[in-house]
Amino acid sequence: MTFEKESPVDLQLQGKTALVTGSSAGIGFATAVGLAREGAHVVLNGREAARLAAARGRLLDVAPAAHVEAVTADVATAEGAEALIAAVPSVDILVNNAATFGPQPFEDIPDAEWQRFFDTNVMSGVRLARHYLQGMLDRNEGRILFIGTDAAVQPQVDQLHYSVTKTAVLGLARGLAELTKGTRVTVNTVLPGPTSTEGVTGVMDGIAQHTGLSHDQIVTRLFETNTSSSLLQRLAAPEEVANLLVYLASPLAALTNGDAVRAEGGIVRSAF
Repeated sequence: MTFEKESPVDLQLQGKTALVTGSSAGIGFATAVGLAREGAHVVLNGREAARLAAARGRLLDVAPAAHVEAVTADVATAEGAEALIAAVPSVDILVNNAATFGPQPFEDIPDAEWQRFFDTNVMSGVRLARHYLQGMLDRNEGRILFIGTDAAVQPQVDQLHYSVTKTAVLGLARGLAELTKGTRVTVNTVLPGPTSTEGVTGVMDGIAQHTGLSHDQIVTRLFETNTSSSLLQRLAAPEEVANLLVYLASPLAALTNGDAVRAEGGIVRSAF
């Protein structure tokens, strides 16, 4: 029996404008690359102009024909969100990826740190969705994606401020999805597990300095303790998470709305 070679799937993103916050590196950058390869006009965003310019250069290295802009703005602040919106008034796809995380004992987390996590992880998405959603509804087309985490449904006691704010993101995304009823706009959250990003590497560097353990030993300990239920038993690559995000950004994902889509390698022991 012979099979004809299948054509690549067309995700129908050609010419769409996609804004990805926190896209200088990690999952955000990988998602921007994936969208650009599908023909979307990509807007990168981050707080540091030099890092953002370098990210734009790396993206164009792998997708030379891509249309890529870069807007430096701190979306954790109202002023930063306003500046980004002024630079990019309308988008077809919004990926709320900007976030902060890091382990800290609950009793040592001051109010200011709780507020910083809330501003970055929750309010950044609130402000941008508040602006861009109405335009999507008016055009009867659009995608809003939030980056969650397995820790949103299985709280991590070593970084409760992170878990709590990411749980809030789940409620926000589902609530926004309710506003899209009967339209071709969707709002979803993707829940990655431990992923090999620059941010995670930085956290492991800090742990290594305090414990003397190597990165491999830290990862092994992670899957023996905090995430022992993982079926994957390894760190995900940012590109693996991005593949799902790019699909959900496409018209082909029209039936997925108001959902929390898992990409955590089976950490969450629940069928629903």
